[in-house]
Amino acid sequence: MHIDEIWRHPVKSMIGERVADAWLAEDGMVGDRSWAVRDEVRGALAGAKKLGGLMRFAAAFDDGPESSVTITLPDGTTVGAADPDAPARVSAALGHDVTLWPRRPPTDLDHYRRGAPDSDDLIEELRAIFGREGDEPLPDLSVFPPEIFEYESPLGTYLDAFPILIMSTAALRSMAEVVPESVVDVRRFRPNLVVDTGDVSGHPEQEWIGHVLQVGDAELEVVVGCPRCVMVTREIDDATPADRSLLRHIVRDLEQVVGVYATVRRPGMVRLDDPVLLSSADAATSSSTEGGDSL
Repeated sequence: MHIDEIWRHPVKSMIGERVADAWLAEDGMVGDRSWAVRDEVRGALAGAKKLGGLMRFAAAFDDGPESSVTITLPDGTTVGAADPDAPARVSAALGHDVTLWPRRPPTDLDHYRRGAPDSDDLIEELRAIFGREGDEPLPDLSVFPPEIFEYESPLGTYLDAFPILIMSTAALRSMAEVVPESVVDVRRFRPNLVVDTGDVSGHPEQEWIGHVLQVGDAELEVVVGCPRCVMVTREIDDATPADRSLLRHIVRDLEQVVGVYATVRRPGMVRLDDPVLLSSADAATSSSTEGGDSL
């Protein structure tokens, strides 16, 4: 099997851009989540878990990840992320007072520190973030790095938890078949890599946990399934409206996870159509030279 799509998201929680190749560094895809929105009401970084309207915005680099970022507002107009008027224009379109920030160094603890919750009831706060109804379980939070309970993201990054998020074409196809009334748009799920798994059904990537993927020049260790939150329910555009039924399926039938998180064991370039090889974590070093099982 092979890489079917590569997604880079220049601004956290805004719709990203499909690209032909990308460099995977130890802290994630170069250029991915380079910028984030700061909620000036709460006084903290925020994504679409809190400010759902962010997923009606899109962001793309003008000419690769070292260039400027252009944000497309919901009405189709554009503004540069670094432009002086960008905070005012994004705030007006979002209906909420925000500013825009490039990544800050990990030593800037106040920048990354979590803001005040919307509710004094921790369970109510978590149910809102994860979009859980009263009789639905919350995900196992122990799978996340401990620092994100104090900070909005791993320090020095705007990632949710881990560097790379991977999905399969089988997972997208399976959800569309089971919940035909929903718009199963890959943009709802915000993966970095989509792997074409051919005619395999279901969610085969869950079987990759604990294994290593050889993708292009990079080596990725798959560490845990991705617990899904309220973001998969958000409106993106008129063709992809708000929809809570998809999340109900994920919670009820998929043990709350879709896609898998991975860390980068060996940085390298990945390209569309690169083959994807699977090996055990213990065999990662030898598989990089001897090859693995093609997915």
